[in-house]
Amino acid sequence: MPELPEVEVVKRSLNNKVQNLIIKKVKINDGRLRYPIDKKEIIKVIGLKLKKITRRSKYLLFFFNQNIVMLVHLGMTGKFFFLNKKNIKYKTSFYYNINDKKDRKHDRVEFFLSKNQKLIYNDVRKFGFIKILNKKNLYNNFHLNDLGPEPIGKKFNFDYFKKKILRKQRVIKDVIMDQKIVSGIGNIYANEILFLSKIKPSRQAKSLKDFESKKIIKFTKNVLKNSIKLGGSSIKDFSSSNGKKGLFQQYFNVYGKKGEFCSNKNCNKKISRSIISGRATFFCLKCQK
Repeated sequence: MPELPEVEVVKRSLNNKVQNLIIKKVKINDGRLRYPIDKKEIIKVIGLKLKKITRRSKYLLFFFNQNIVMLVHLGMTGKFFFLNKKNIKYKTSFYYNINDKKDRKHDRVEFFLSKNQKLIYNDVRKFGFIKILNKKNLYNNFHLNDLGPEPIGKKFNFDYFKKKILRKQRVIKDVIMDQKIVSGIGNIYANEILFLSKIKPSRQAKSLKDFESKKIIKFTKNVLKNSIKLGGSSIKDFSSSNGKKGLFQQYFNVYGKKGEFCSNKNCNKKISRSIISGRATFFCLKCQK
């Protein structure tokens, strides 16, 4: 599943391609996504101009020139392809290689745009979804109304975090992956953040000292910003619209590295793997306390 950095890069890629284009036609090839597409609702975007695309947590928000917003979640395998007026296909998601024959059977929704261009929502496993919402009530929608602050924003700070973990009878990895506490952090980045913070993923959140909480804040922002800068992680061959593969996975310290030596100097331990709340968890027994 793409996490915050990957979705942020998708957002930027799409803004570069479709901003200010008009939706001329919508073709639903298969609307059986996580939530079935409401055909009466989605056709409301026809004739509207795409003003901007933003991101909230792992959601994409398509804003039009009327009070309509298209909410998109990519699920496990959702992605967008963009076709320009020369019918050249660009990637905006995490499949590195374009395979027209294989892609075509998973093209769920096609948006025909002005200037003879097209945006395609493709989803192999169909766990993503597309919903049409009223702009006035947007943040009252149940997908968005209970999300915590953006981890790279100012609201995610020490004072906020300390209040949230106070007396928390939960392990710290679960806490930082809780979208109600901080939005957008998934399993990959939780592992990396806790390694750099030198905190064992199974530690009780309430046991953290102030200096440890500050480390989590610091490395959360650093890790996510660096990943965005490097184009997202390519666990499933994520690539931006120019076809450039994400590079952040080349700098993983622990994720997926079970049995490899710790990347810290003067540490001779190998990376361990365990399961926390059903998710693969990687850590160094020596460096993380």
